Amino acid sequence: MEQPNMSTPRHGLSDQFRHYFELIPANTPELKRIVFQIRYQVYCEELAYEAPENFPDGMEQDDYDRRSLHVLLRHRPSGVYAGCVRLILRDAAEPKTEFPFEHYCGHSLRRNLIDPSRLPRDAFGEISRLAVRGQFRRRLGEQSSPHGVPDDQDEDDLNAQRRVFPHIALGLYLAGAALGLMQGLSGVFVMMEPRLARHMRRYGIIFREAGDVVDYHGQRGPFYISRQDLFEYLKPEIRDLLDAITEDLDGVNRQARDARNAS
Repeated sequence: MEQPNMSTPRHGLSDQFRHYFELIPANTPELKRIVFQIRYQVYCEELAYEAPENFPDGMEQDDYDRRSLHVLLRHRPSGVYAGCVRLILRDAAEPKTEFPFEHYCGHSLRRNLIDPSRLPRDAFGEISRLAVRGQFRRRLGEQSSPHGVPDDQDEDDLNAQRRVFPHIALGLYLAGAALGLMQGLSGVFVMMEPRLARHMRRYGIIFREAGDVVDYHGQRGPFYISRQDLFEYLKPEIRDLLDAITEDLDGVNRQARDARNAS
């Protein structure tokens, strides 16, 4: 993938995001190990959502990973992998196997609004395990740990990075949506805090409440967004970012397919 000219000024959200970050399909064993290591750092060490002793190899994994597509977010200036997300698909061997939101929130689902048991199992997925390393969850300069950004960058470039850092989670959620679109899904579910769903509405990403809030790593509830709603309400600059992310992910996948076919 061609690298951008780091000295070129960028103004739109899509250009600015891609100036500092790239999203990469984690489609090799090595890249998947990085995904699991990031999740261990965030979920076990930083947030204490999972017990570290359950993952002695330093890689947080679960049974859903074998039927998931994974994406890594890389910080271009430093080369550091800043975060990850996955899209869980139906279990081809056991199509009736539950998704995490069904397992943890099945009793709270509002099936009069949307009933996953009545949907074709290959028509939806679940965006899950979004993780962002601590130094990228906070704006540059607001943490004591190293941020991995070269010290010789000028102040204007650092200020630009401070502005784009809050959009990291947005970029990862859009990466999950892009994977769903590329798989031809009709919609995706996600477990999230209601305040995050409200925050996403500012961008025109309208997640519908699919059930009541439960206590699962904090107060979270199941939400759903359809392909139709995603495209109907997205703000233009967010649509541009989604298109750019889809193009990047599809381009990398295409290169990987071509390399496999040539070998």
